[in-house]
Amino acid sequence: MAEGAAAPMSRRKTQSIGEVINGLRNDFPDLTVSKVRFLEAQGLINPGRSPSGYRMFTDDDIDRLRYVLSEQRDHFLPLKVIKSKLTSWDRGEQMDTPRDSGPAPEVYFGGPGVSMGMEELGRSTGLTRDQIDELIAQKVLNPMDLPDGRKVFRDDDLAIARSAYRLYARGFEGRHIRSLRLAADREVDLLAQLVNPLLRHRNPKNRRRAAEVLADGASAGARLQESLVRSRLRKLLEG
Repeated sequence: MAEGAAAPMSRRKTQSIGEVINGLRNDFPDLTVSKVRFLEAQGLINPGRSPSGYRMFTDDDIDRLRYVLSEQRDHFLPLKVIKSKLTSWDRGEQMDTPRDSGPAPEVYFGGPGVSMGMEELGRSTGLTRDQIDELIAQKVLNPMDLPDGRKVFRDDDLAIARSAYRLYARGFEGRHIRSLRLAADREVDLLAQLVNPLLRHRNPKNRRRAAEVLADGASAGARLQESLVRSRLRKLLEG
């Protein structure tokens, strides 16, 4: 073979199934030979074979296997959905970012850093002291307790309090607002299930990915919730 010519396919660097599992063990400690064989049987990976019949994995095969395992672990996707996404992979199409993705984490989770006391919160929102106390008791507002006993409210508290004032003005009571808080808690629990596997691996890349999933999921969830409520209220008015 002339110097500088590409190596034949048969001489390309490959890894055995055992070497692949050892290389992925830090990220996927539960990976086994049986799991790899199962994924191959389902058509998600297709490693080549040596002349003696052993599975031999190229870098592309390993990247594909890592993708399948990550989708299972981080997003709990069924194999049928992952296989569909792999078809997009094979076509060179973009898979990971939705066309209508939400705000960047810095935008979604960033805030002006508002810090105010109880009286200032009341003046800024129109809430009475009793209403603020009720919202705290219902865990709608979560102020920070200072060493001297004072409570400090932040930017999220201010936005929540302003919305609560509008609900109070329309005849809602604290128990009604609490039901909305419980719905928000359920949504948080659902989103947390998606990113907990990422957060268990404490590295900046995974935390960034978790923040992106949470920001986009929360933004899409809010839009979905608003659209569902509007649709049902429209039917109520039309009925």
